[in-house]
Amino acid sequence: MNFPYRPEQASNFAMDYDALFFTISALTAIFTLMVMVLCIWLISKYKRGKDADRSNPVHHNTMIELVWSLISLVLGMGIFTWGSKIFIEMRQPPANAMEIFVVGKRWMWHIQHANGIRENNELHVPVGQPVKLTMISQDVIHAFYIPQFRVQYHVVPGRYTMLWFTATKAGKYNLFCSMHCGTQHSEMGGYVYAMERPDWQRWLASGGNRYKPVPETMVAAGEQLYKDFSCSNCHKDVDDMRAPSLNGLFGRKRTFNDGTSMIADQEYIRQSLLNPGLNVVKGYNVTMQPYTFSEEQILAIGEYLRTKGTATSEAAQSVNPAVINTAIPAGNAGGNR
Repeated sequence: MNFPYRPEQASNFAMDYDALFFTISALTAIFTLMVMVLCIWLISKYKRGKDADRSNPVHHNTMIELVWSLISLVLGMGIFTWGSKIFIEMRQPPANAMEIFVVGKRWMWHIQHANGIRENNELHVPVGQPVKLTMISQDVIHAFYIPQFRVQYHVVPGRYTMLWFTATKAGKYNLFCSMHCGTQHSEMGGYVYAMERPDWQRWLASGGNRYKPVPETMVAAGEQLYKDFSCSNCHKDVDDMRAPSLNGLFGRKRTFNDGTSMIADQEYIRQSLLNPGLNVVKGYNVTMQPYTFSEEQILAIGEYLRTKGTATSEAAQSVNPAVINTAIPAGNAGGNR
């Protein structure tokens, strides 16, 4: 028979919390039992009709009072010190903690990761990585509670609160609101997914979508990024007024507005993505915004561009730089590389 008497231990706080909880529970049970046994013995011994010696009753015993007072004091201070240590640790996140933002609102949890990934009623975290949650409520008081992690803290309107933990075991865990917040309070729940580091990296690579297939090659990864960021909206199959084509880019000589030129290679792709204004193709304005791709993503995009076809020379020559300069409004987002 499976009779779980406690949630699974899945965070750095779980063991310490459980040890304190069961110690307090055991002491409570022991002293409750002692008092109960003593009461039963006294009731049985002195109940009406019993032939007990009731002469010279003892009203004071210094030794007994000292013993039970000192034992209670030592136990009480020990529990206080132990609990304070855990409380202080839970209020001091490590410096390398990964910060994630949480907004509570009737009746859902909105999660915002620093890299732009958003989640509703789900939180994905890597195992072994300290995670700091900065939380605030949009309406009433809520409480962010993960039973398996033994962490809970209020989420209040108008003030940021903090909660941190380190997941120690991969798995799917409960996420609750432990503060009654309205008629649909019971529906304000979700799940926390603790993932091993490789799984976490794949989750990040898929933009936080567990159901999105993960590209198996660099070219596929680059193509996925090309589509996700809608690069083809500006970079058509042939040069046009908005941006030059990227077909047949690798190995082609690029001439820039300042009169310089270079052969398009992986370094050119990297500069173009991170600093579009550095080398602007002759005849175009700076209309492309900088991107914050990782080095891995830049390499993948470069490999994908390497596979693209070759633009026809006739189409490439059809673009009139004078027309381009007058046709593109200042500040128009797009590509110029």
